[in-house]
Amino acid sequence: MQTQPGVLSRTLSTLTGGRLGRSGAEASETQPAHRPSPTSGTLATPWAKTAATPSTVSTRMQDRLKEKRSAHRRLLSARWGRRALYAAGGVAAAWVLLMSPVFAFDDDNLEASGFGTVVDPADVEAIVAESAGTSLVLLNTAHVSDRLEELVGVKEARVERVWPAGLRVTIDSAEPVAAIPVADGTFVLLDESGTQVAEAEAAPEDLPVVNVPVDAENSRILDGVIAVIDEVPVSLRDRIQDVEAQTEDSIHFVLRDGPRVEWGSAEESALKAQVLLVLLEEQADADVIDVSAPTLPTVS
Repeated sequence: MQTQPGVLSRTLSTLTGGRLGRSGAEASETQPAHRPSPTSGTLATPWAKTAATPSTVSTRMQDRLKEKRSAHRRLLSARWGRRALYAAGGVAAAWVLLMSPVFAFDDDNLEASGFGTVVDPADVEAIVAESAGTSLVLLNTAHVSDRLEELVGVKEARVERVWPAGLRVTIDSAEPVAAIPVADGTFVLLDESGTQVAEAEAAPEDLPVVNVPVDAENSRILDGVIAVIDEVPVSLRDRIQDVEAQTEDSIHFVLRDGPRVEWGSAEESALKAQVLLVLLEEQADADVIDVSAPTLPTVS
């Protein structure tokens, strides 16, 4: 049998006590109203967040990159500027040291000493003057020393820089200790090593004259004589006048205002000199003193 809609509705309402209708109404009343998404901000909802668009992000990144590039350029400019200043300072310092006349050697500022009796100061000055105008930084002092030591009578030469534009030269001269007559009437002057250091027309008064030829045959005899002269004290050396020797063991000489001395060989020369000085005081009137055997000297 077909049931009418109105009768069915009333029957259901009666059975449920009207709760069915009210439930539907309450459900519709308690359903909250639609609210906009937090990310979809509007004028009515200023609290909502605004989503960043791709164009906004791109602009900000470009600005930051520009700032970084600008800062990097400024840093590079400052760095290269400092390097340029350092380079300019180095070039200026190098020019002052190497090219400027401030540090160029002036031969008027030469300090030289130690010429002795045989080294000519003019020869030293001429060699040193060759370096005039050269910067002291570049000046080869060893080369100047070698050139000076080539001079006769120079045993050693020391060259020192005196800033800003001078040199100090100290000569260790080879002083003559004996004069040897030669065939033409002149004299050859020998130092303590037997090396010729000068020539003279007359024998110096303070040097003993050695009557031994300067040749290969008499070289050993001459070496012995020079060794004796070098061993004796200066006070005694200055009194030796004439020295003669036919062999290495027969050296003898005459003292100025004193006796003839038989010396013998060059062995024990230091002891012989001490004995001779004592005998000269004790035997002032002696004509001959023999110290060839220093432990058994004789006087006559």
